[in-house]
Amino acid sequence: MSKLRRHYKIKVVINGITFNEVIIDPHFEKNHSESINDEIILDLIKWLGESGTTYETVGEKGHYSFFVTDGIKLRDKYYKLIWMTEEDQLYIGVVNAYRRSK
Repeated sequence: MSKLRRHYKIKVVINGITFNEVIIDPHFEKNHSESINDEIILDLIKWLGESGTTYETVGEKGHYSFFVTDGIKLRDKYYKLIWMTEEDQLYIGVVNAYRRSK
């Protein structure tokens, strides 16, 4: 398991904000590395932007807003994505992601 967060340049519009970076925390690798990887996570982030949905926060802590998007269908499989944004910053942080049995 990698201990370092990984940074990827990406352009995606979510909730009317154009984000230009995704930072993936390696937390998901502890239990889910056989069913998900960075490539899938980046595709899930792209899906968020392409869906045109407005996402509501599930919680806030300081300058951070947290979101949970469940039931994302990608490549005939379902995923849950736990992600966050930081006020006045143009990146999306991926807290966790994993495949669902749905």
